[in-house]
Amino acid sequence: MMEIAVVGSGPYGLSIAAHLRHHGIPFRIFGRPMDSWISHMPKGMLLKSDGFASNLYDADQQFSLRQYCADNGIEYSDTGIPVRLETFSNYGLAFQRRMVPDLEQKLVVGIERLPGGFRVTLDDGEKFEARRVVLAVGITNFEYLPTSLAHLPKEFLSHSYAHQDLEQFRGRSVTVIGAGASAVDLAGLLHEIGADVQLIARQKELKFHSKPSVTDSRSWWQKIRHPQSGLGPGLRSKFFADAPWAFHYLPEGLRIETVRRHLGPSGGWFSKEKVVGKVATLLGYIPEGAEIRDGRVSLRLRAEDGTIREIQTTQIIAATGYRVDMSRLGFLNPEIVRALKTVNGAPVLSSSFESSVPGLYFTGLAAANSFGPAMRFAFGAGFASRHLAQRMVKSLSANRASVAVSQAAGVAK
Repeated sequence: MMEIAVVGSGPYGLSIAAHLRHHGIPFRIFGRPMDSWISHMPKGMLLKSDGFASNLYDADQQFSLRQYCADNGIEYSDTGIPVRLETFSNYGLAFQRRMVPDLEQKLVVGIERLPGGFRVTLDDGEKFEARRVVLAVGITNFEYLPTSLAHLPKEFLSHSYAHQDLEQFRGRSVTVIGAGASAVDLAGLLHEIGADVQLIARQKELKFHSKPSVTDSRSWWQKIRHPQSGLGPGLRSKFFADAPWAFHYLPEGLRIETVRRHLGPSGGWFSKEKVVGKVATLLGYIPEGAEIRDGRVSLRLRAEDGTIREIQTTQIIAATGYRVDMSRLGFLNPEIVRALKTVNGAPVLSSSFESSVPGLYFTGLAAANSFGPAMRFAFGAGFASRHLAQRMVKSLSANRASVAVSQAAGVAK
């Protein structure tokens, strides 16, 4: 029986695998490397995270984004210079080749419980057993579509997760729904390729991050009041970024509300000039319904005061984020899904990332309600990989000691 199976090969899966490899813990890891970033993010996108917060993590911190950019002659700064999607994706692939060379680019299609572990089925038909399974599936499977629009045919409605190449929308009328970074970036990129784009959001104004300075010239008092962190400036963000372990011990209701509200919808500072004054916006409205008329979508919107407005478009792209729902993980056996304790669709996790199903662990977005907003970003992979690997080392050491005692007792008899 294999010790650990890691499902997913994005920043979390690769970082965890790199740490397990460092500690000599046997594992297998599956997935297409950096697939969400390569196949499901629009070309030309810039990361909202600063350079120093956009790393993958090996145990000795030998291969950072800074090092990759230096090796390849790519402009880089810890802050002030946005990280291009292409740079981050290629860095992730380089990290995989160097730190996780044994990645198996296969998909897991089934996970069942067994006494003392799990049976894992791969898309090539192979089946094997593992004592523990770590799910690092990221945002895959969790894209959210507003219920008022979900009935529309796929040719008229899609999620932003589905679009890597935007050329198909050149010259077409496209409506983007949302106010977060994905929505703002998408609207700006669609405008640049020549689409007739309109951005609709329930917020009454679009928010953008402030541009950070390459050199921090703030006073010492400003730095104390608004310290820099992997989640941006501010004492709250500093706590969430540096102490996910402490966040785990906050009351459940407070944790869930914090994850929902902290770092709400906002675009990167570099997006503002691409959108404001260039992209048509309709703010303070939510989609109430839609129907197809003469090959176009008639979208009905409602304002806070009850005002109804109707617009026509050929395509709706919902950049409406992601909501964790265990039932969306089709590879999990229904018996496992039923046994999982969840709150608002997300698994309830122990301090070691273990779910209510012994031996089944979750990281990334699925762990946000347990460990805080950091788990929504690549930055959180640092804590998750270190913490999870340390717990695995302790657990395996305890198991081996127990086996040794049992064997010794048997010999004595």
